[in-house]
Amino acid sequence: MTVVLATVCKDGVVLGSDSQITDKGRGMTYPAEKLHPLGDLAAWGGSGARSVLTDVERCFNENSAAILEAPDIGRVLQEQVLPIMRHHYDTFITDVPGEEGGGTPSAYVMAAGWRDGEPWIIEITPSGMIGHYADIGFHAIGSGAPMAQQAGSLLSHFHLTERSLRFGCAAVLRVLRALDLTSPSVGEPFSLCRIDADGAHHLSDKDIEAVSKDVRRWEDAEQAAIGEIFD
Repeated sequence: MTVVLATVCKDGVVLGSDSQITDKGRGMTYPAEKLHPLGDLAAWGGSGARSVLTDVERCFNENSAAILEAPDIGRVLQEQVLPIMRHHYDTFITDVPGEEGGGTPSAYVMAAGWRDGEPWIIEITPSGMIGHYADIGFHAIGSGAPMAQQAGSLLSHFHLTERSLRFGCAAVLRVLRALDLTSPSVGEPFSLCRIDADGAHHLSDKDIEAVSKDVRRWEDAEQAAIGEIFD
């Protein structure tokens, strides 16, 4: 199971992901980075066929400036991703003896950034459709996306779009940890990226530990409030 999610805050966007890759054909899982830079000002994550996402990463690294400078970022992302998808779809062999259920070449791509004081979150689906989610304020891709969306809904009363990136990082980490508890194929280490007017900042292990401390203080405060009100 894979999950990559993004949430809008008042001063930027936060992306988060787990690190578990499932290889159905070989019946194994292994860790891998799912969040990647898109130039210095944005970031992206993917879910699905690793061969497709590897080609997407190479393409984005080579064309990040053109993508981020385009008037319509979604259209340019689509133009970059579609030829890669078509190539893999055209060369995919569906019936391989002894490899039934070995996966497909489909992949989801989600990129996010902050431009001219406004957030953007864009998804390219396996069929090449463009989805815009900045106005919604929260989006997730991957097989863990339905649970992430539900977790995001449960946090909606905190009004993330009105709060700081610091709070957004804590909220995203709480969602990832909730998924870790409910799914054996979502697991640490988790990746976080915060994007603001100064660009994309991929959090180090030390940075994520600082976010974890914020989460623990948040959880302790909730418990104290519950005890004060109901006990």
